[in-house]
Amino acid sequence: MIEKLFLYLEYPFVRYALIVGVLIALCSSLLGVTLVLKRFSFIGDGLSHVAFGAIAIASVLNLTNEMLLVLPVTILSAILLLRTGARTQIKGDAAIAMISVASLALGYLLMNLFSTSSNLSGDVCSTLFGSTSILTLSGREVVLCVVLSVVVLAIFILFYNKIFAVTFDEDFSRTTGMRTDSYNLLIAVVIAVIIVLAMNLVGSLLISALVIFPALSSMRLFKSFRMVTVSSAVLSVFCAFFGIVISILAGTPVGSTIVAVDVLAFLLCYSIGRATGGLAA
Repeated sequence: MIEKLFLYLEYPFVRYALIVGVLIALCSSLLGVTLVLKRFSFIGDGLSHVAFGAIAIASVLNLTNEMLLVLPVTILSAILLLRTGARTQIKGDAAIAMISVASLALGYLLMNLFSTSSNLSGDVCSTLFGSTSILTLSGREVVLCVVLSVVVLAIFILFYNKIFAVTFDEDFSRTTGMRTDSYNLLIAVVIAVIIVLAMNLVGSLLISALVIFPALSSMRLFKSFRMVTVSSAVLSVFCAFFGIVISILAGTPVGSTIVAVDVLAFLLCYSIGRATGGLAA
């Protein structure tokens, strides 16, 4: 099996998939801790369904580059959810549910009405649950993913203290003069970028797993925000790498395999946390 793996690694498309998968998992895990602590875990579901609807519209319009429509629409939806969800009569969780269901239904309706594909069911299933597109990435797509991932990582590192403050006590941060709305806007934009990047990896229905599971697993072991963030990133990268490797060797769906590895990692961390009472760090 090791020889088979090294044989596969000689192919550029396998190396591309590993690079992109690891970077997406890393970025997802960093913001995942913030989203879990802010009780906004399911924003990944809402935004991924918005992206699905945008992909359907892009297909109807025959856009050669779907990213030109999908990314702006997803960013705008993230801003509306995070900035207005807590200030309107429709609160955050209800707003996410409304946008999620409406976007999913609209996207599927448009794909049925205007699709020119001979395999509509296959196209929808691939978009929702991920597809082999992660194994057919071009060099240009890999470069784009690397650039966006580096930008996300740089933003998180540069504004780590601000993100920490907004995550734990937004009201107190606001009273100290911090522009909390601006940092919430920044978080929203970064989340939207991550969601769009992750669509090809695990599909729109499984994106939340990349956000939630590493953070929850790390919270079973560590207590401090810094250690939870670091361990979440390490765990997410580990799960993504081995999920892709297992998928390639066993011929299983990439997205589902990565999520399955994340679930196993969570069960292991949960058991260790129960046995040790969690680590003090």
